[in-house]
Amino acid sequence: MKASLLIALLAFVSSSAQAAGAAPQKAEVCAACHGADFNTPISEDIPRLAGQYPDYLARALADYKSGARKNPLMGSQAEGLSGQDIEELSAYISTLPGSLVIIPLHRLIR
Repeated sequence: MKASLLIALLAFVSSSAQAAGAAPQKAEVCAACHGADFNTPISEDIPRLAGQYPDYLARALADYKSGARKNPLMGSQAEGLSGQDIEELSAYISTLPGSLVIIPLHRLIR
């Protein structure tokens, strides 16, 4: 029983490592606009993504893919992504150091 649990755990860790290893390659096309570090986009109207919450990134990509969020360029980029691609890209980009600042809600409400 312990051996089969250990084998399953090792298989999971191995597949997770392989997926994480593929994310930087998959993100190369994104870096063309969002910047190689995902913190220096090519223009002011393109968001900085480095350090953003992974669930936010995944939702945005899924919405671009479904058409719920409208942007012709992002829609065409997200169209070919699988659910796993979206999760891997979101997880990877969220780990990158960024200059996003989180403003507590109580500071916004006055």
